[in-house]
Amino acid sequence: MHCLIEAFNSQWVLPGGQTLLVREVVGNVFGLASAFGGMRRKIWAWPVGIVGNLLLLTVFLGSIISPDHELPNLLGQAGRQVMFIAVAVFGWVRWRQASSNGGQVTPRWASNPTRIGLVLTLVLGTVALTPLFRALGSWDPVWADAWTFVGSLLATYGMAKGWTEFWLIWIAVDVVGVPLLFSTGYYATGFMYVFYGIFTAIGFVVWARAQSHSKPRIDNIMPDPRVSRATEPAE
Repeated sequence: MHCLIEAFNSQWVLPGGQTLLVREVVGNVFGLASAFGGMRRKIWAWPVGIVGNLLLLTVFLGSIISPDHELPNLLGQAGRQVMFIAVAVFGWVRWRQASSNGGQVTPRWASNPTRIGLVLTLVLGTVALTPLFRALGSWDPVWADAWTFVGSLLATYGMAKGWTEFWLIWIAVDVVGVPLLFSTGYYATGFMYVFYGIFTAIGFVVWARAQSHSKPRIDNIMPDPRVSRATEPAE
């Protein structure tokens, strides 16, 4: 047990005196594996992602868990790990229900009202949560922490629903999240976000192409023979 605790808290020393938690690296590897599984629409992406979320939760609440932790708390990053787990359970159940389609969910575009709702939720949610995160002591710029939290919630929910646009939301999260993580010293997660940015662009293309090859809906209502005869060309 002592060896497991030491491995859990072990660090790598980087050039310049910076330290890197091993579990931060491992947590992000699980996260990347989950993203890869999501791109391929595999159900195992959800439990793998949950493991990574649990590891990263202990990283971003480091000074609360360990007084010797030197990096600041990022409440938005920590909170989104909890949110990831909750939404992952929803996605896991929903994708299992799609097992009749080879274990895969069929990608689809969100409706225009849904797209507008996603954008408004991202902006208004960031505005609403910024004062709360600031009061709780999150790191500046606090709005960036709130943005990544709300955006991650929407992207994960969009993935569970099978909306192809969720990849674009991830890109919006990465654009803000990468500078925030580097500025606070979370280099492993910051570099992983860079890979996420590239990966999400590829994932968007893969899902968009998958839509053109998706199985058509099957109409289980028998056609009216009178309509069929009326549309037949005259001999």
